[in-house]
Amino acid sequence: MGLFGPRLLVSLIFIAASYGSHSPLDQHARRMHRLRRQTTSSLPGNWSSIGCYLDNVEGRALTGASYTDTVDMTVESCISFCSGKDFIYAGLEYYQECYCGDNIINGGAVTTASDCSFPCTGNSAEVCGAGNRLSMYWSGQSPPPAPEIVPSVGLWESLGCYVDNNGGRTLPNQVTVSSNTIEACTLACYNAGYPFAGAEYSDECWCGSSIGAGGAPAAATDCNMLCTGNSSEYCGGPNRLNLYNYTGTLARTSATGVSPVTNLPGNWTYNGCWIDNANGRVFQQQFDDNSTLTTLGCIESCSALNYTIAGLEWSVQCMCGDYLVGGAVEEPNDSTCNMGCGGNQSEECGGPNRLSVYSSTGNVTALPVAVPLKTNLPGQWGYVGCLAEPGAVRVFPNKMVNPTNNTVQACLQRCSDYGFPAGGLEYGEECYCGDVSDIAANGGVMATESDCNMLCTGDPYHLCGGEERLQLYEWNGNLNVWNQPANIGRYEFLISSPIVPLIATLGINNKVTFLEKWGTSVYPNSTGAYELDLTLVDDYTKTWRAMHVQTDVFCSASIILPDKAGRQINVGGWSVDSLFGIRLYSPDGSAGVNGTNDWEEDVNVLALQRGRWYPTALLLTNGSILVIGGENGSNGPPEPSLEILPKPAGGDTVIFLDWLNRTDPYNLYPFLHILPTTGDILVIYWNEARILDKTTLNTVTVLPNLPGSVISNVAGRNYPLSGASVILPQHYPYTDPFEVLFCGGSDILQYQRALDNCISIQPEVAEPSWTLERMPSPRVMACMVTLPDGTFLILNGALVGVAGFGLASDPNMNALLYNPALPVNQRISELNSTIVARLYHSEAILLSDGRVLVSGSDPQTYYPNGTAIYPEEFRVEVYYPPYLTDGTIQPTYTISETDWQYGQGYSITVNLFQGSTANMKVSLVAASSSTHGNSMGNRILFPQVTCAGNDCTVTAPPNVNVSPPGWYMLFVLDGPTPSHSQWVRIGGDPAELGNWPSEAPFTPPGV
Repeated sequence: MGLFGPRLLVSLIFIAASYGSHSPLDQHARRMHRLRRQTTSSLPGNWSSIGCYLDNVEGRALTGASYTDTVDMTVESCISFCSGKDFIYAGLEYYQECYCGDNIINGGAVTTASDCSFPCTGNSAEVCGAGNRLSMYWSGQSPPPAPEIVPSVGLWESLGCYVDNNGGRTLPNQVTVSSNTIEACTLACYNAGYPFAGAEYSDECWCGSSIGAGGAPAAATDCNMLCTGNSSEYCGGPNRLNLYNYTGTLARTSATGVSPVTNLPGNWTYNGCWIDNANGRVFQQQFDDNSTLTTLGCIESCSALNYTIAGLEWSVQCMCGDYLVGGAVEEPNDSTCNMGCGGNQSEECGGPNRLSVYSSTGNVTALPVAVPLKTNLPGQWGYVGCLAEPGAVRVFPNKMVNPTNNTVQACLQRCSDYGFPAGGLEYGEECYCGDVSDIAANGGVMATESDCNMLCTGDPYHLCGGEERLQLYEWNGNLNVWNQPANIGRYEFLISSPIVPLIATLGINNKVTFLEKWGTSVYPNSTGAYELDLTLVDDYTKTWRAMHVQTDVFCSASIILPDKAGRQINVGGWSVDSLFGIRLYSPDGSAGVNGTNDWEEDVNVLALQRGRWYPTALLLTNGSILVIGGENGSNGPPEPSLEILPKPAGGDTVIFLDWLNRTDPYNLYPFLHILPTTGDILVIYWNEARILDKTTLNTVTVLPNLPGSVISNVAGRNYPLSGASVILPQHYPYTDPFEVLFCGGSDILQYQRALDNCISIQPEVAEPSWTLERMPSPRVMACMVTLPDGTFLILNGALVGVAGFGLASDPNMNALLYNPALPVNQRISELNSTIVARLYHSEAILLSDGRVLVSGSDPQTYYPNGTAIYPEEFRVEVYYPPYLTDGTIQPTYTISETDWQYGQGYSITVNLFQGSTANMKVSLVAASSSTHGNSMGNRILFPQVTCAGNDCTVTAPPNVNVSPPGWYMLFVLDGPTPSHSQWVRIGGDPAELGNWPSEAPFTPPGV
């Protein structure tokens, strides 16, 4: 059983937000198919682009207002935001960030235009900077006077720039100022009764009665951040305060004759005067300072939030909770709570670090000083210590925020469940996951234990870090073993293709058919289809045979039929008639001899009932064809339905699927697999899974949702989030639980992040659950190829982005090998790397000699000047898996009977060069067709084999559920080394597809 059962995912504390069917994220997904990036056509007023500029997260080039929009950021919206706040510069960065300012500072300088290359989240035709790069725009106005350190405000005098956080806070009390300026901050501290005020990090205001905790003068240039409420003033910097001292007499002093309030609503009563800040704040909920505060007003505010304790301090502060924390103790001298409330000077409202406490239950529970959790940790986690982070840079890349229920146990469990051996907690509510190597790589250093002083929001007895301090934990042992074999196989250039293929299929004539974007292709030699004879690759004029389609197969679906010709059927397409297209091709010719057959198609004679773009097809156990899902045209409305081919008798036989409708648009090219026990259909769509009855096509079982990423439960595996799926090997006597594997994908909440894991499930067991295994790197638009030895090659794709034109970057060049025979979390080996970027519209298929054909890439990703970042890829490669590069000789065999019936024995004669028949295996790899990482029809079986000498009998699989009818590649394995395959047909043609369709221009081959 796996980690992710039907209830565990629901109970996780990190539940991502859900989205309705018309959310902005849906709208963004619908824009993912754009063909070309274009530059911004017009800008408001006198705004103009002034180029690409350097930026730095530790000292921003623009330090005014800013915001982030992960869905709808555009150049126009950023300019409108900055212009509305009267800033003259607007800069866009990292897809989704907008910064404003009146001056370009902190080293911001123009750099190479091509450095800014990231598409905006709201318009992929526009450029929104890059990492530490700003696409900069200027209003044409002159900048205002340079910012200054305000010398004085009334009786407040500047003391200059001071160090903060040097072992503690220089000023211990933070007050909330909605739009920070020096004037607003000094006024807030004056109203709170403090003689010292300091502004920090642009938007923070701190107050105190004295300068403490290592506060000392610093260079004036260290205070270089502009106030959020006034860009002409400096408001400190990172760990730097612009410090001010009030030189007059404060108006608010300790009151005499104040007393607690007794006439209160309900059961609220005065509990006493309590000490605050001895070991940190004793309440965890605090409202903004209120100069009109009264006891009743504070109690009503706390009661409205269902708190049972209220506390008042410094005459203007109201706090709430259900208990006191930080080792709170009652002040024996009640007279130290001697400040009158801001709104009623006769009422007692605490004092300096003293709280007037009221309770609705009559009791106040005070918890001890919180400590790091070091025992009863999940799994093999161990406590390391308090880790300091280097300013704005985060040590670990994966962040989750839980304002109400963050605990050490839940955080660490989440990290290890997703394969991360290092975890940390910060600011009480934040959980981080990563690798131990991230600590040194990102500048983490150990700090004193006292720096980690914030309580966990879900566990007040234990600490969850502090400000830029992580409570650090590490896993003792190996969570992931990524094997590094000496023999890693190799990539090899094969030939140049006349087209960029979208669909690749190995026919039963052992020639490869490529289908492409005919009609939307920009290349003059486009015919829609080509066939590659692998025996003629040394003669380019003969190796390629042009074929023809009548409509555009762009993003359609293909499978191989069980008729005697092994016809390839292709359904759906790009738009208009092609959406309804049904195309058939009977492979002919032989090695070295070109065939003459071509694709047959006539939408007026044979058509789908619904138009479908991005559908999936599957051959059912009765021999008919299931077609499911898609969209009705390019970026059109969803088509959440299924239909059967040949069309059943009667009128409209399409079945509407509410679960596909609900999960649009993240469910295109759904994964379909036949279950071996019942013959029912497993469907994977977005992050959901269910089983359909093979006869009624109704849902019989809803499976647990698929795990996503460590930071998000709503990541997905289908287009446009695009992972890959295969069926794991089935071995005679076919009694082991059936299992399917999914690798890679992407996230809708942080769609630029590809998934870094594989997940698997045994859908037919009593309580199915998901098992997760982390990969060495993220991968979206993965291709996964079933190899004859029962392993799986994972290749192609990107580290960042989603499927679609111009929507991914950072190609993943490294091939992986997944071996299900090894223990979980030890199954992945890192193989060789390519030099060819294989992104959107790249494919990989198994060849009859055991090599893997790797083709295509159609990313249409451009720099702002129109040049391609990643080109349209015509190079075709082959990958030699390790079993072909270990120096062994491939076995051979002969076979006479190739039309098999279930459960019958068939003779082969083998010739082995390394081992003996005692250790020999036979595998049957189902014919399949690959597009967009969806290898439709994939399956591998290891049947029973008995031998007498070199004469062996292979027993065909027992039934249509274990082995759906169709064509299979038969390999003989001498140890790990496979023979060349030969095609066998198992189960015949039960639906007599070979006689369909009977109308011209189609030429059915017979059953």
